[in-house]
Amino acid sequence: MATYAIGDIQGCYDALRRLLDRCAFDPAVDRLWLVGDLVNRGPASLQVLRFVRGLGEAATVVIGNHDLYLLMVAAGLKRRADDDTLVQVLEAPDRDELLAWLATRPLLHVEGRHVLVHAGLLPQWTVAQARALAEEVSALLVGKAAKKLLLHLLGDQPDHWENGLKGWERARVIVNAFTRMRFCTLDGCMAMRAKGPPAKAPEGTLPWFALPQRLSRTHTIVCGHWSALGFYREEGLIALDSGYVWGGKLTALRIEDDKVFQVQD
Repeated sequence: MATYAIGDIQGCYDALRRLLDRCAFDPAVDRLWLVGDLVNRGPASLQVLRFVRGLGEAATVVIGNHDLYLLMVAAGLKRRADDDTLVQVLEAPDRDELLAWLATRPLLHVEGRHVLVHAGLLPQWTVAQARALAEEVSALLVGKAAKKLLLHLLGDQPDHWENGLKGWERARVIVNAFTRMRFCTLDGCMAMRAKGPPAKAPEGTLPWFALPQRLSRTHTIVCGHWSALGFYREEGLIALDSGYVWGGKLTALRIEDDKVFQVQD
């Protein structure tokens, strides 16, 4: 059995299938860890959703910001962007089943010494605390308050964690950290609008994973979201978004031996 962690697919179904062939992935014995953003930008989000859902327990998926965007649009809470590619999903006869499945994907998956997440963990959070906060919000996303939650996720504030946060502000900080964060200030505030590579970090910020006081260094974080960072590894971090949808590569890493597999057009 092997576990393959794969970066942001973003509707690129053909590339995903080519990558799985290169890995010799066998769903009967192997597992996939997908870092989220299954949909949008690429041409085949519907095929990706159907395929990954069909893998059942062979695929572990955490939810990403583009996946949440799809849920917001489908719920009538957000206008579609001019460049999104979600119409096939929204008009599919099985859309409700696919969206319900997507909404049940966790924000965080912890297994052994690895943590699977779309964007990252705030430096103030231990892995145990992050898991509890992820479960707290995921329960809302599949409950009666799901539509209210999606409505209140819009926005960048508050930009930092406080244990006393309550209500929708608390949920928004949690979701923004797990699905949107790239840079933080030295005191742990999220710089939500910064999107470039680490070499162009806004003054007074660092990549979230580089903050020296980060409490999640006890585990290896497996993440995506940051195409400008690209495929990147350091002690305790595996970043897998190598920007296939922007002309880069789609990357898989086999957890057991760190072997890397990639495809590119």
